[in-house]
Amino acid sequence: MSQSITIRKATEADANAIIEFNIEMAMETENKTLKRNEIEPGVRNLFAKPQYGHYLVAEDRGKAVASLMVTYEWSDWRNGLFWWIQSVYVRPGYRRQGVYRRMYEAIKQMGDDEPGVCGYRLYVEKENSIAQKTYRSLGMEETHYKMFEEVK
Repeated sequence: MSQSITIRKATEADANAIIEFNIEMAMETENKTLKRNEIEPGVRNLFAKPQYGHYLVAEDRGKAVASLMVTYEWSDWRNGLFWWIQSVYVRPGYRRQGVYRRMYEAIKQMGDDEPGVCGYRLYVEKENSIAQKTYRSLGMEETHYKMFEEVK
């Protein structure tokens, strides 16, 4: 991996790259077309409401090449917060080079520095065996839970 990759917490100046990454990810993973005017308010709103979460970006020579979102879930069982990793996107030319690994390590360091963080979670497409292998290699384990939702 290029030594020029840096990982940092995203700022509002990164919103356009994050929006584009979300659009690309939806097409790649779900063959779903997200319209910019529909995704943009949600991305920008997270910057306005940091109590909901934050974004991380990976940069190569000042250009965003990957991003992910962290949101927070309270666990009464553990009296702490799980950080949910979502919306992971790495530009194709940077995949399989350790970019996500470095981002995950940065998240864990941030969580270690933040009182009350009790763990890290994510969900992954059932068929995405490459991502699952990556997550396992980082020490994450598959849980016995299935996910249900109702979208309104």
